[in-house]
Amino acid sequence: MEALLEKIRVADQVTWRRWLHQHAELSFEEFETTAYIENLLRDVPNLTIERPAPTGLVATLHGAHPGKTIALRADIDALPMVELADVPYKSINPGVMHSCGHDVHAAILLGAVFALADMRDAIHGDVKFIFQAAEEMPPGGAIALVEACVLDDVDQIFGLHVFPMTKTGTVGFSYGAMTASSDLFDLTIKGRGAHAMAPEQSIDPITIGTEIIQSINNMIARRVAPTEAALVSWGQFTAGTVNNIIPHTAHIKASVRSRNPQVRADMERMIRDIIEHVTAMYGAEYDLDFQKGYGSVMNAKEEMDLVLDTAKELLGEENTYPMPQLMAGEDFSAYTEIKPGAYFGLGSGLAEDGYEFVNHHPKFIVDEDCMPVGSAMFVKIVENILM
Repeated sequence: MEALLEKIRVADQVTWRRWLHQHAELSFEEFETTAYIENLLRDVPNLTIERPAPTGLVATLHGAHPGKTIALRADIDALPMVELADVPYKSINPGVMHSCGHDVHAAILLGAVFALADMRDAIHGDVKFIFQAAEEMPPGGAIALVEACVLDDVDQIFGLHVFPMTKTGTVGFSYGAMTASSDLFDLTIKGRGAHAMAPEQSIDPITIGTEIIQSINNMIARRVAPTEAALVSWGQFTAGTVNNIIPHTAHIKASVRSRNPQVRADMERMIRDIIEHVTAMYGAEYDLDFQKGYGSVMNAKEEMDLVLDTAKELLGEENTYPMPQLMAGEDFSAYTEIKPGAYFGLGSGLAEDGYEFVNHHPKFIVDEDCMPVGSAMFVKIVENILM
């Protein structure tokens, strides 16, 4: 491990990460981030840089010998949040923060680029480094790269995600469906407004909305097997302006998650049926926008075996841990739908050491000592496949 860490530009990695953190940009708006990364990579020998999308880039290192093509991916976008973390490199872009760790992911991948570029003469094949835009906003940046044929020549793909409240530098592994599919729906219920003293003259969209919510919750409890992961979370229910007026409309926003493709399809069908029948029962109309989001990240056995063996080789078995299946969404799924791959966790600090805030929290911070470990994992995975 020590010999491999010597190949990682650790001090530069901290500089890169902190610059990216300070200049956080939202999904599909990562122009300055992309320019910064491209400028760092422009003079690396034997590296081809492509811009298949307006933001983000793909850099390909051409090995000295023929062989497979391995892809390594990092996401680069931030979230629309006000940063509350007490760090000297706080975001200078108001209301935008790297609260998920994508700045760390990008710095980890940059570390791998420079280390592998120095090892190019021993590489049998090519390595694609994907700095992907817009993981946080459906439809996500991954699907655009798939449609641009970036993965057509790729044999295997690997990615990682930092997680606080986990020992720095440990590696988490998971087989099969690691994350959930994540769909969204926006519902507008069109009733009839009336004075509060005469509810019989109304078609009350608030009453209808509450019945829809309750019916969908009951549907999950009674129509989906308890052994299956199925979740509807209610993000917004808005209606009305004052106490004594029954409003004309109500608006509901929700997130729908599952890990089984059949359950995913069944949930959409049942949600549509409930909305249609409940609104009809009250004589209301509705507009429903059901948006298909990300699928589940599916970790292939061979690729996850490789990740786990690599982690044991580098860090020791005691620094690996089985990850629970997550109900989070992640657009790395667009890659694993068409290519065998593995997505693994990287510990980035224990709570007792000050890293107690989860991803997407306004006080989210990571232990930067995890970064060279992540880069070493990427480099060793490539070594084990292409050298």
